[in-house]
Amino acid sequence: QVQLVESGGGLVQAGGSLRLSCAASGRTFSSSTMGWFRQAPGKEREFVAGISWSGGYTVYADSVKGRFTISRDNSENTVYLQMNSLKPEDTAVYYCAAGTNPRLIPKTDSGYDTWGQGTQVTVSS
Repeated sequence: QVQLVESGGGLVQAGGSLRLSCAASGRTFSSSTMGWFRQAPGKEREFVAGISWSGGYTVYADSVKGRFTISRDNSENTVYLQMNSLKPEDTAVYYCAAGTNPRLIPKTDSGYDTWGQGTQVTVSS
């Protein structure tokens, strides 16, 4: 089982950047697909990005493609989300999650069974 703790959220102006981190504990991190999701007030949680256990494959939501980059460092048990060119519509609580099947990078939250507590990202216009 993996335990996850996100950090790096905050308030930033439109056009700015933030890097989120997700520190994992537990012996299965390096063999787990990892994902980032977000949930804005009054909206359902949505997929943002996912990365394979090796880091060799990544998947992005269309809304963040070209602006966000997911990466991981298995030696540090950490997954990152670099967010550039932020927009007010990126405002949300961001969650990292560990996937159930290392062969897949799901875009739905049903494909993940361990979640962090979330970190708030607020982008002002």
